[in-house]
Amino acid sequence: MAAPSAAIRSSSSSWTLAIRSSTDAGRFRHALSLYSLLHRSGALPDPFAISAALKSCSRLLPSSAPSAAAIHSHLLKLGHASHVYATTSLLHLYSLLHGAASARKLLDEMPTKNVVSWNSVLCSYLRTGDLRSARKFFNAMPDRDVVSWNSMLSGYAKSGDMSRAEEVFRRAPERNSASWNGMISGYIENGDMGMARKLFDEMPVRNNVSWISMISGYTRSGDVGLARKLFDGMERRDVFSWNAMIACYAQNGCTRDAIHLFNRMRKPDSGVWPDEMTFSSVISACSQLGDSRFGLWVEEYMGCVGVQFDDHLRTALIDLYSKCGGMDKAFELFDGLKERDLVAYSAMIVGCAINGRSADAISLFKGMSEAKISPNEVTFVGLLTAYNHAGLVEEGYRCFASMWPRHRVPPSVDHYAIMVDLFGRSGRLEEAYRLIRKMPMKPHAGVWGALLLACRLHGNVELGELAGRKCFELEPGESGYYVLLANIYAEAGEWEQAKKLRKMMQEKGLAKTQGCSWVQAQAVG
Repeated sequence: MAAPSAAIRSSSSSWTLAIRSSTDAGRFRHALSLYSLLHRSGALPDPFAISAALKSCSRLLPSSAPSAAAIHSHLLKLGHASHVYATTSLLHLYSLLHGAASARKLLDEMPTKNVVSWNSVLCSYLRTGDLRSARKFFNAMPDRDVVSWNSMLSGYAKSGDMSRAEEVFRRAPERNSASWNGMISGYIENGDMGMARKLFDEMPVRNNVSWISMISGYTRSGDVGLARKLFDGMERRDVFSWNAMIACYAQNGCTRDAIHLFNRMRKPDSGVWPDEMTFSSVISACSQLGDSRFGLWVEEYMGCVGVQFDDHLRTALIDLYSKCGGMDKAFELFDGLKERDLVAYSAMIVGCAINGRSADAISLFKGMSEAKISPNEVTFVGLLTAYNHAGLVEEGYRCFASMWPRHRVPPSVDHYAIMVDLFGRSGRLEEAYRLIRKMPMKPHAGVWGALLLACRLHGNVELGELAGRKCFELEPGESGYYVLLANIYAEAGEWEQAKKLRKMMQEKGLAKTQGCSWVQAQAVG
């Protein structure tokens, strides 16, 4: 690092200004480097330089713990222990590094305290979820400001105790926008959009955080129409507002609406530029459309607007290209990742599985295991699909059986559906049926549909009838199930039964599906 200027070398206040500026700008390592130079130069750090350095340490934990200990020592040697600004920064750091008990001990030893000091200890209790101790401490605080009340409110809301959060909210002598937004977010997190909307409508002054929280809440509840009404009602939309609405469309399957809104955002009158989060949602929408041309255009446009092509966006594009059959491009992007995480590996494994590259999917899973990355339910959907398409029954079953004991991933109904299909394709229909009967949850139509398809492939009328009836109960409007059972009857020479089933379809107004149902999709590959 370059040596400091003559002014910085000669003036303690110049050092302080440089250290504080670096901390405020988020350049925490640079701030600590400057503090180290200050200490070696012979100049004495003032309490404000020490406070800024401690704040930087707080943002770099745990690697900054040795630096924090050294700065704490300087604070004591220089007699700044009574300076509330410096000791409060130390208090916050200790609450992060050693927990609430250590922070409370330090608070008790401080000769001078202010409300910020007390709030640091309160937040340390809340950070660990110790609401009982937090409330006891809150009640004993000699002075409380709006941050104190908001912290207590937020702690209850995050724990799901909205009745106590409401009590704190109503009792607070002063409320600001953060108070209202904390309550709104709490109700959204707990799935109560009605109460969230009630508070939003009562809110005296809303900021963009309020609007975006509500849009995100409606996104989660699937109410795209109400989200759009809020978006259209905003007086000032920033990039976060546009991102929230585009994400709402993408996450709820309204892919063309997402792309249409993105194109509106690109117009000069929007007043904003798309960022990394914008492109993440747009790529997700393109993935659902299944057209890699959109991905190529988005990739090119990102370069035009100067958006950094980071690992997050690379992973989103991996998902897009793998769903569109472009596995060579997906591998190219995967190889270019700086750090491969669970999402990237899972996207590649699923992509290889659905594109008939089972060996690659299995190899990727081995690489993932060697990298000590724990799989999730999506990973196993891809891996089991790979074993299924490769016809590796025993290997697939071993993988399925290891999900909970070895990886602590409970098999879902979709994992069972793949296993039923794997057993069924290989002709092991009784094993497939036994697996269904042992399921800890109610099978959906996809599970019974997999068995029905297997019965068609292997001509098992008895099990086919049973599976067919279950499918009719669960999805009475899906004609594909009727067609499969009718074909089972016809191939077994039971023409009357086939005729009755086709007549039943006519009476129900069910036409033979021209598209591709879940069961039909499983027959491909």
